[in-house]
Amino acid sequence: MNIRDKIGWKTAAGLVVANMIGTGVFTSLGFQVAVSQNTWSIILLWLIGGMMALIGAFVYAELGTHFKKSGGDYIFLSRSINPSVGYLYAWISLTIGFPAPVAIASMAMVQYWQPLIGPEFSLVMGIVSIIAMSIFHSYSVHQSGTVQNVLTAIKVVFVFSLIVIGVWWASTLSVPSFDFSPTWKTEMLKPGFAVSLIYVFYAYTGWNSAAYIVEEIDQPRKNLPKALISATILVMVVYVLLQLIFLKHASIDQLTGKVQVATLAFGNIFGTQGVFWVSLFIGIQLIATISGYTWVGPRITNAMAKEFRLWKPLAKTNKNGIPVRAVWFNTFLSFLLMLTGSFETVLLYVGFVLQLMGTFTIASSLLVKKAEGFKSPLRPWLQIIYIIFSLWVMIFMFYDRPKESLIGLGFIIIGFVLYLFDSKTINQKILKNNDRL
Repeated sequence: MNIRDKIGWKTAAGLVVANMIGTGVFTSLGFQVAVSQNTWSIILLWLIGGMMALIGAFVYAELGTHFKKSGGDYIFLSRSINPSVGYLYAWISLTIGFPAPVAIASMAMVQYWQPLIGPEFSLVMGIVSIIAMSIFHSYSVHQSGTVQNVLTAIKVVFVFSLIVIGVWWASTLSVPSFDFSPTWKTEMLKPGFAVSLIYVFYAYTGWNSAAYIVEEIDQPRKNLPKALISATILVMVVYVLLQLIFLKHASIDQLTGKVQVATLAFGNIFGTQGVFWVSLFIGIQLIATISGYTWVGPRITNAMAKEFRLWKPLAKTNKNGIPVRAVWFNTFLSFLLMLTGSFETVLLYVGFVLQLMGTFTIASSLLVKKAEGFKSPLRPWLQIIYIIFSLWVMIFMFYDRPKESLIGLGFIIIGFVLYLFDSKTINQKILKNNDRL
């Protein structure tokens, strides 16, 4: 790939921001306050999620600059643990890991735009947005970067506008939602707190986005860590501020169980007019999320397709190196999930599976001998903290929401069965690469 076709750290960081700031931050609070209403509990949820994402950013920067190949977790897991684990991650990414965030973002867009343009037309706009982003990302890296930069700029301006307005404007609530009492200590021990972290972890999903397109980044040894770490810290600050603003301007009763938490909060400030503009721009900024996942997801599919015969048709790229078939296959699966699943169920089982597979990737970094490139700080203690905390959350998730957890595990089992069939066709270069590491 020509150096002029590669992106710098700012575009890579923009991709990370666009993938992270999307559905979760504007929808999770309503589910969280159903079980954790103390303000310290809410702040703690988002800080824990941010710290976990930051640990992940350090580790993925290390892995990405060591392996220097696009494909993210598929490459990391195949080369460091076993091709079967890499295959499972690629399978999860292919079926739900990236199509689902696109579908969830589109479903959220439909819900936010329904009051503005009606359910039928909002559904059409959700579908059109997915198709449009797939078209934009089917030509070249340069075009993908340009589109992503514009959409990310709109997203960032909108989000910071919400923060400024929310901080400046006085609350109109007769009964404040803020509760800084010591009850957060009790709430932390409830299974619901751990389940709420799944929503938070999903909201932070995307902190690793730039690691999936290492070969498309100029000077990745320097620019990949800078993009991952700076974007993750920025988003963590934004997330905590937004939750406090939602709590400042909407009551617990209003928020509980609701998806459109932003319009509830700003509707209390500006009335119907405020609901219109906030809903409109939340829908627009969700297009940046759809764009980011449409760009990144097919790279994992393409990496697997190059090495396994079952998926070989998806390995084909255009003259600019874009995996066009993988882009449109992921788009097709996004439509299936969008039209067949409920918002909360899809979010939970996808969050559970992604957390599980991400934990495998964090653990895999401990198996890499003499990592070349960026070195994650406090190794191996950050990895150990991540693994222990992640397992704690998933155990509580399985206990409290067994249905969604089993659906997620079902996808993994299907992937393993496919691997047993497909492994007979594996490219032997993978095994040779494993022997060298």
